[in-house]
Amino acid sequence: MTDLDLEKLARRAPPAALDSARADALTAAMRAFDDAEKIVTAPQGSAGGGRRSSIFNRIWSPIMNRRLLAGSALATLLVVPVAGLVTYELVRNGTVPLATETQIAAKPVDAGERARQQEAKTETSSAGELAALQKSRQAQARQDLEAAATAKVAADSAQPTNMPAEEPLAEMRKEEVAAAAPESLAVGGAAATQNLSRVIAQPSAVADAVAMPAPEEDRERFASADPNPVKSVATDPVSTFSADVDTASYSYVRRSLLGGSLPDAEAVRVEELVNYFPYDWKGPETAEKPFNATVTVMPTPWNKDTELLHIGIKGFETVMTEQPPANLVFLIDVSGSMDEADKLPLLKSAFRLLVGKLKDTDTVSIVTYAGDAGVVLEPTQAKERQTILDAIDNLQPGGSTAGAAGIETAYRLAEKAFRKDGVNRVMLATDGDFNVGPASDEDLKRIIEERRKSGIFLSVLGFGRGNYNDGMMQTLAQNGNGTAAYIDTLAEAQKTLVEEAGSSLFPIAKDVKFQIEFNPERIAEYRLIGYETRTLNREDFNNDKVDAGDIGSGHRVTAIYEVTPKGSPAVLNDPLRYGKGEAAETQASGGSELAFLKMRWKKPDGDTSDLVTMPVTDANAVADVNAASGDVRFSVAVAAFGQKLKGVSALQDYAYGSILGLAEAAKGNDPFGYRAEFLKLVQLAEGLSGQK
Repeated sequence: MTDLDLEKLARRAPPAALDSARADALTAAMRAFDDAEKIVTAPQGSAGGGRRSSIFNRIWSPIMNRRLLAGSALATLLVVPVAGLVTYELVRNGTVPLATETQIAAKPVDAGERARQQEAKTETSSAGELAALQKSRQAQARQDLEAAATAKVAADSAQPTNMPAEEPLAEMRKEEVAAAAPESLAVGGAAATQNLSRVIAQPSAVADAVAMPAPEEDRERFASADPNPVKSVATDPVSTFSADVDTASYSYVRRSLLGGSLPDAEAVRVEELVNYFPYDWKGPETAEKPFNATVTVMPTPWNKDTELLHIGIKGFETVMTEQPPANLVFLIDVSGSMDEADKLPLLKSAFRLLVGKLKDTDTVSIVTYAGDAGVVLEPTQAKERQTILDAIDNLQPGGSTAGAAGIETAYRLAEKAFRKDGVNRVMLATDGDFNVGPASDEDLKRIIEERRKSGIFLSVLGFGRGNYNDGMMQTLAQNGNGTAAYIDTLAEAQKTLVEEAGSSLFPIAKDVKFQIEFNPERIAEYRLIGYETRTLNREDFNNDKVDAGDIGSGHRVTAIYEVTPKGSPAVLNDPLRYGKGEAAETQASGGSELAFLKMRWKKPDGDTSDLVTMPVTDANAVADVNAASGDVRFSVAVAAFGQKLKGVSALQDYAYGSILGLAEAAKGNDPFGYRAEFLKLVQLAEGLSGQK
């Protein structure tokens, strides 16, 4: 067949269908339909199953519908009496006219009638319709309860004073509240039902929740590090660190606990807690040797298989009349973030206390910064106290924080009134929020390092919470040859700026470093407690270019090592397979020496360090904890407390109660109440932590 033939066939019309063929097709289709119908209607299981389901639905549906309506009924019971009272008063006063009979007849069916009508429909509805109805009624019940709470708020405010108060819903029996609340609202069971009853009984909570502002973002930052690890004497026999006389961490921990919360672990620096307290360590006899060390070796209260090597340092204490003249610059943050009661107002009171402590020949300057820096008071002798106090009282907050510009201006004034024979110090008071100018720690560190070489030191006083930048404070103080304190109360200002003014303002030694070498024949391992941010490299000890901490007049510095004697079951590190490390320079191995202590320091105006050394021997050891002095035991209790707050694993099984007992037994003389306060803080921490 050719293409032409195919084209002709395609154009031809199709033939008409035969009647017989159409009839055969319809018959086949009907037969297939009948077969399918038989399969669908075939019985599956018991024929009575459908009837039992029908009976169940007829019984269960009314019960569920009535329960779902209970919420609406409860709301009606609350709203109707109040609405009736309000309506009566309005009508009696002529404010609202009475409805006519026609208006009454035109009103829609009430909620109860609607419910009954809907219930009748439900009994004949399908399972799908019942589910939809239940969902609708649950939503309606929720709306009714919310309306009831809102209506009761209005009713409480409008209720006449001579009328008895309505019985609160909280007085209802629990089963009544549970029955009244729809299941969709009882999320979490009975507890949620009780919460619901409290919301209705105290509707003001609804308004308070709406009006309550969102909590402020906590932007506090801390300079911290992980706890020091246990080190093996065989591989790392030397420990080196810088002196630290700061106390800021203790004040912050105290404020957190008194405020009802445990402090952040990173805010806890154990050495600052320990060094907060005055101890009666034996001091040097003359200023030529500016400090003296008292060493004690004792059993560890929290581990019977280790010992504590306790070092107490006290600086030479000068009398007030012998203290050099002071040139002080108050660098005060008056930015907008300082506009809180525990910031600028407390700061003013603190500096007023300090001004009262100064000698007439001392000099005071005041610089403020907020957006830009400004000189409030040129260098003024302290004998003009009222002029200085007036300048302090007139300070007002406002603006952003141009911290770097303020520091540079303060140093310029300090140089202007520089006392070659005295103490030159900038005292920065801030919440630490440097957000304008060179804002990084490194930029500010560089500024401070350059200025300290001229003999002008920097101390930092921190104030307030929520915006406190501890990391910045530590950077400034450590690199400015100064100290950092946190002022949370006026009593703390009195302690820091008045009672301890000599040690805070007048240095007797700078760049103070400690290095201790452990005897591997006697000590297997050691761990320095605290000083994580003050550790130095071994070679830094003899390098006079490396900066370290300062010690003021009468300052006390305490350092504690937990050491593991050789052969103790508490040893954590396996012995080395190869070698024994460096050869010993002396024949002290196996003798009475446990360790060798070395201290380096410079005079406040010097550039070359001096060295003081002493061995630690069995003569420094006591066999029992109670044989140690009260000051040693109390400082150990404080160290245990700090480690517990910081989450150090070595203190995991040492209870707060044991810390409290150790501190109570060693409380001793406490003229200012600092130790009694510490006992209360331990009790607070125990309660807040839920641990014993």
